Amino acid sequence: MEICLGLKQIIRIIRQKSMAEIKTKQNDADVNEFINSFAETEQKRKDSFELLKLMSEITGFEPKMWGPTMIGFGSYHYKSERSKQEGDWFLVGFSPRKAAISLYVYTGAEEHEYLLKDLGKYKMGKACIYVNKLSDINQEALKELMKKTIEFLQSRYSK
Repeated sequence: MEICLGLKQIIRIIRQKSMAEIKTKQNDADVNEFINSFAETEQKRKDSFELLKLMSEITGFEPKMWGPTMIGFGSYHYKSERSKQEGDWFLVGFSPRKAAISLYVYTGAEEHEYLLKDLGKYKMGKACIYVNKLSDINQEALKELMKKTIEFLQSRYSK
């Protein structure tokens, strides 16, 4: 009886661990190939290649695929304050999704809300900024937003 109870506990622990493990990880897929095959319009492809240049310039990092649909620049290791989850994530990134381009460039921290006021035409999601096309937003405001986000993440999660 004790062996079964121990086995049930082990199974529960394994399930919890696998549920908490983040599935989106950096991989070696070709970024250019992804953009050419995934971006559904010529405008999204053009904007995606422009974002590659812009984010590489601001971050100093080469673009890498994260999971099957996200392009990230740089990385940091985080540990959640609310759970036991930890992992690696990109500093800034984007994805040329069907409905809009998803920009992962914002911390969500209250002290950074002022950075959004000059950004231009966008919608906010829970963890990202959605833009229809790159020309809808102020590139200088985007650069400043990325710089502040990178500074914030590197100072908070420095090794």
